[in-house]
Amino acid sequence: MHVVSDLGEIPPPWRGAAVALGNFDGVHRGHAVVIAATAEAARRLGAPVAALTFEPHPRELFRPDDPPFRLTLAEAKRDALAALGVEVLVSVPFDHAFSRIPAEAFVRDILVQRLGARHVACGPNFHFGHRRGGTPALLEALGAELGFGVTVVEKAVGEGGLPLSSTAVREALAAGDVPRANAILGRPWEIRGVVQRGAALGRTLGFPTANIPLGRHLAPRFGVYAVRAGVEDEAGGVTWFDGAASVGLRPTVNPLPEPLLEVFLFDFAGDLYGRRLRVAFAAFLREEAKFASLEALAAQMRADCDAARSLLAPV
Repeated sequence: MHVVSDLGEIPPPWRGAAVALGNFDGVHRGHAVVIAATAEAARRLGAPVAALTFEPHPRELFRPDDPPFRLTLAEAKRDALAALGVEVLVSVPFDHAFSRIPAEAFVRDILVQRLGARHVACGPNFHFGHRRGGTPALLEALGAELGFGVTVVEKAVGEGGLPLSSTAVREALAAGDVPRANAILGRPWEIRGVVQRGAALGRTLGFPTANIPLGRHLAPRFGVYAVRAGVEDEAGGVTWFDGAASVGLRPTVNPLPEPLLEVFLFDFAGDLYGRRLRVAFAAFLREEAKFASLEALAAQMRADCDAARSLLAPV
């Protein structure tokens, strides 16, 4: 995938694309419908498939004191969009100056003049431009005037009325309903990050964990999860291991001020400090708890690992 973040210099091969528009946080199955509509237009026009999104997410700019809410950061979003067939990602740097661009100017100056978009696609609730003044109806009107096609995709709904939205994913993860979140996404939800040194309490208890700060990632329901963890190598390859993970404030010993992801990889030997991990969530096992002793904590960790192994075992 080619990534463009400088709107002043769009390489000629990527001008004239069919462009999917949206924040695409999570890149869920509803987003996949928008990408599919974009790809269909691209095939018809003989054009590249592009997605235009914003980084950081506008909510992070306007509501900086909100708790972190992102389902996918830039790298994970890029990979998920590429898997859906997006060939070029236009990642617009979103700041206060950009937020003041009127909706019509966004269409004329960016979509048409700079990108040369021949077709755009979006969901029914997509808004853009200053004070979110741009709507799908405005896109359609300007498309008719300026000569680009517009597809407004209907609100996507999954099996049994399953809502396919980023909000629905966040709600499922807040409730610990990992299967529901993954069903909306169409793949396991992941947290990616670099392993940092911690207090080594897990190692002391016989469960050496890889510590990954959540950063701007959404914090799911605090507790213990069955996970699959991918260890990235220098060439970009990933080796996957089953494991158990804890998300929370670690209340038993030296409680933390910010939530932390701690991952224990089954059947792994080696040093993970400084390595990049992809932690894919499979199931919620139990809520976070404070234990009366380290012995009680260690006993529960053994039970958690047994439960995770059983759940992750091939059928």
